[in-house]
Amino acid sequence: MAFEPPRRLVRALGETAPDGDDWLEKLPAAAERAVELRELTVERVQVPGGRSSLVVLVRRSDGTPAVLKLAPRRARPESERAALAHWNGLGAVQLLDEPDGTEGVLLLERLHPDVSVRSLPESKALLEAAGTLRRLWVEPPTGHPFETVAERTGRQAETMRAGAVTDPEVAPLVDAAVAVRGELLAGVPEERLLHGTFRQSKVLAGDRMPWLAVGPDPVVGESAFDLARLVRDRVEDLVAQPSGASTTRRRIKRLAESLEVDQERLRGWTLFRAVESGVRARRVGREQDAELLLEFAGWL
Repeated sequence: MAFEPPRRLVRALGETAPDGDDWLEKLPAAAERAVELRELTVERVQVPGGRSSLVVLVRRSDGTPAVLKLAPRRARPESERAALAHWNGLGAVQLLDEPDGTEGVLLLERLHPDVSVRSLPESKALLEAAGTLRRLWVEPPTGHPFETVAERTGRQAETMRAGAVTDPEVAPLVDAAVAVRGELLAGVPEERLLHGTFRQSKVLAGDRMPWLAVGPDPVVGESAFDLARLVRDRVEDLVAQPSGASTTRRRIKRLAESLEVDQERLRGWTLFRAVESGVRARRVGREQDAELLLEFAGWL
């Protein structure tokens, strides 16, 4: 079959690699090789799919349903592989095959791709998502290959500062976010392996367990960093509410208490990550997303 990348993927990769590369061009052939090597039967490409990978619903030679995932190097698929192998199915989708020398190809347990915790009422969705996230916070393996929170946010802070130079409107928020990052890194608690990009849509219904996390961009650091992205889930609904700011503060308090995370550290990382995402959205022309994120950040 033709492995046509979904438009959402093409658009998102254009944002992360504006100068282009040949990954999309080589993708159909790479997908065909991966399917043939593993003796898979293809059902369909998942649409709209993710923003950093091609997801193909397949069946293994014994009829077992599975997912074939192909991602470019800049999406750090080998880091994802290492994290999934370390979690070994506890709280996250199960990795089904060993590396075969082909970079960026993962065979995964099939979940229910159209059913995420985001389909639940908000309070129930937060509860289930938080419970899933707690299972992922384990000690990283010795000599781990993962990026640290300090390293990742250091790169992001540099890009944010550069953006503030050409966009003075966001400069005050960038200054506040960079300052709070410095304070948070000055006293880091025990480090854990983190999902890295956790949100409600990253938690899918499964058969082996009710809910399992997918699509990590793993990083090693403190739990509050991981939880921060969950705070702003459904940000469009928060901003639309007259009580959005107070609802956000209550959400921070509730999540911090339920997962035994310091509330001020969670607020700080929520601010940093919201500003970083807002500045990045503005840089690539997603103005509506940028406005929502920066307004949300202003509440913090």
